[in-house]
Amino acid sequence: MTTPRGTDLLHDPRRNKSTAFNEKEREALGLLGLLPEGIDDLDTQLRRALAQLDGKTTDLERYIYLSQLQDTDETLFYRVLMSDPARFMPIVYTPTVGEACQKFGHLFRRPRGLYLSIKRKGRLREILRNWPERDVRCIVVTSGERILGLGDLGANGMGIPIGKLALYTAAGGVPPQYTLPVLIDVGTNNETLLSDPLYLGLKQNRISDDDLDDFVDEFVAAVEAEFPGALIQFEDWAGADAIRLLERYRERVCCFNDDVQGTAAVALAGILGALRITGTPLALQRFLFLGAGSAAVGTADLLVKAMRDEGVSEDEVRSRVALFDRKGLVTADRETVHDYQRPFAQRHAPIADFVSAIEELRPTGIIGLSTVGGAFDQRVIEAMARVNERPMIFAYSNPTSRSECTAQQAYMWSAGRAVFAGGSPFAPVRFGDRTFVPGQGNNVYVFPAIGMAVYATRARRVTDEMFIAAASAVAEQVTPSDIEVGLVYPPVSAIFETELRVAARVAKVIFEAGLAHVERPTDILAFIREKAYVPRYQSLV
Repeated sequence: MTTPRGTDLLHDPRRNKSTAFNEKEREALGLLGLLPEGIDDLDTQLRRALAQLDGKTTDLERYIYLSQLQDTDETLFYRVLMSDPARFMPIVYTPTVGEACQKFGHLFRRPRGLYLSIKRKGRLREILRNWPERDVRCIVVTSGERILGLGDLGANGMGIPIGKLALYTAAGGVPPQYTLPVLIDVGTNNETLLSDPLYLGLKQNRISDDDLDDFVDEFVAAVEAEFPGALIQFEDWAGADAIRLLERYRERVCCFNDDVQGTAAVALAGILGALRITGTPLALQRFLFLGAGSAAVGTADLLVKAMRDEGVSEDEVRSRVALFDRKGLVTADRETVHDYQRPFAQRHAPIADFVSAIEELRPTGIIGLSTVGGAFDQRVIEAMARVNERPMIFAYSNPTSRSECTAQQAYMWSAGRAVFAGGSPFAPVRFGDRTFVPGQGNNVYVFPAIGMAVYATRARRVTDEMFIAAASAVAEQVTPSDIEVGLVYPPVSAIFETELRVAARVAKVIFEAGLAHVERPTDILAFIREKAYVPRYQSLV
């Protein structure tokens, strides 16, 4: 591809180096006079960017700054993110991205990704050809109907694929030129957005499930035709759509649903990490989910598979994993049970109160995927502490406002005995003479590694075994010093190294299953490292 010149080069985020263009490049590429005379290296640019970020007063302002940096100098953007992932991941993704999505139409400055509108039905392959990159390996696509715990945000949901793919690169090492964020715009049922003059999506109600399925069929076929073998990550679809579409495509194309499978893997990783603290095997655990939607069912399903691998019988393991929703315990004799919930419906008398369910079922861990902020109240935590010496409390709903409880509450109400992880970041908690460091069960521990493994191996399919391997690999990287302070996940500060190791474990499963399109290397971890993106400027002359 011909290198652009002059202002065109400065407006190309992938090639722009801004003040880091050297004298030779400035002469050869028509940049004289378009830049100050001072020439920086990337580290100097990083210091300047960090100073500018320090001057912002809110995380939303920092999100806007980083979005603009991504649009102008992609290399520097990733250099910033990777310089301090613990600081910047919560800004480019959850929880800040939730607020950014709610205000997406009001913050909009420059388009990124592809918007596929139902108005363009029949033309999706043509639209995919408008994307400037011909070698796309990883696609994140959302319908915007269930953004985090915030509900239907329509076209405002584009912030999610953009943020997810930034983490594919910053956390997982997938080179950004191979990624593509996609928004499927089939309307919204959010009346506030429909009446907002600055809303940028289709101003109509959502289409029927049958029409949506036809449109997604066209999208998947167009991707297969234009970007053969590309990984498709379905993200933040409504629960029923998420499960239906995953079942429709998982054996046909290289795809997964992060809300179902990614959430499941990170929850399983947290459980495995927690068991290193409690010192008890997975085969002896009992779990009660608050929430019975796609994320909870996907997590329950993966958990069952992992417990079966530990030797627990099918009937026994099903009785050890229960779901609880707004109607109470999901039981086999309930009048309405969705097909995807049926495998976990308990043969038990109805229980309408969550605390009563804890006292009767005596779970060793409760897993919150309800998006109901504060649902794990003092009664719930105290009940878990009564029936367990070390109660496992996983409040995985996000953003923070939707978390079932805070870390402070979990430790305080359990008298410091809880093993806790949340879906959003929480500050360390001092209780008695100990300081606990809460783990964040963020899907970022899993989906970038899956993406990296698929990218590196050119895998044909994504399987549940890959997610179980990812969960085990995450948990194994929890160190004794992490365990000492209550961490059930590796520190986010080392996320890049964690992801590469997880990707290597997933790649091993891919090679063993015969799903790779490349030859198996002698050293899989070295192979993954060699493929990983490192933010550095390339010489242009």
